[in-house]
Amino acid sequence: MIRSMTAFATQSIDADWGSLVWEIRTVNHRYLDMVVRMPEELRSMEMQVRELVSSKIKRGKVECNLRFKPNQNHQSSIEVNEEYAAAIIKASQLATRVLHQSTEINAMDILKWPGVVKEPKQDLQPVLTAVVELARQTVEDLIQSRGSEGERLQSFIMKRREAMVDLIKDETSRRPQIVESYRKKLMSRLDELKAEPDMDRFEQELMYLTQKMDVDEELDRLASHMQELNKIFSREEPIGRRLDFIMQELNREANTLGSKSVDIKTTQTSVELKVLIEQMREQVQNIE
Repeated sequence: MIRSMTAFATQSIDADWGSLVWEIRTVNHRYLDMVVRMPEELRSMEMQVRELVSSKIKRGKVECNLRFKPNQNHQSSIEVNEEYAAAIIKASQLATRVLHQSTEINAMDILKWPGVVKEPKQDLQPVLTAVVELARQTVEDLIQSRGSEGERLQSFIMKRREAMVDLIKDETSRRPQIVESYRKKLMSRLDELKAEPDMDRFEQELMYLTQKMDVDEELDRLASHMQELNKIFSREEPIGRRLDFIMQELNREANTLGSKSVDIKTTQTSVELKVLIEQMREQVQNIE
């Protein structure tokens, strides 16, 4: 399956212990570059999340963000650090005596003092289990999204490929006409000069020029690359780098075709090929 490197997926879960939200975003990148952001209390699951993502995604910049909101209503009691609270009360009473002021100690102020109310110890095991399972669901959604976009990219590229195949076939069929047309053009110029050419020498020079402007090999290689493009899309593996390499090869042959051209139609064909190749190359950059 062809996959795009640009996609976004999110999944959430609500339970009696609170809520989790995974957000995973991917964009194109030469290699796999992953960033995982998680609350500190759930950080122990980061390695499993990384292994899960890397087993499914081979290329792209991946940003994984996890949000965790504990359920405050799930806390059934408040645990007070009595020794610390007593120490604060004693210190407050001492300060009152030293200042010779009568000050009532407010119980709520004591409870608000940092460290007096102990943070509840939540059983995180159900949360940790949910972290991985929810990440798996999010990654599956992401892969489906990448696959749908990949199908669109494949369709776009294949349409350009078909247009290139037609151009290559047309140019190949025109080769004998181009050589004959070039021969007539040279003869016409000689007639204009009213010169009597050495026909043996003329034919030798014509053969030399014909060899110099011969683009049969370039056209053959272009046709071969068109076939290889079909084969690449049938592979069951990431193909982005292979496609990028083929685009480079296609562009090289199209440039050579233009540089050897002695015919305006061949020059136009070279330009049209390069436009199609550039359109494909831009889309290939986003394929895994």
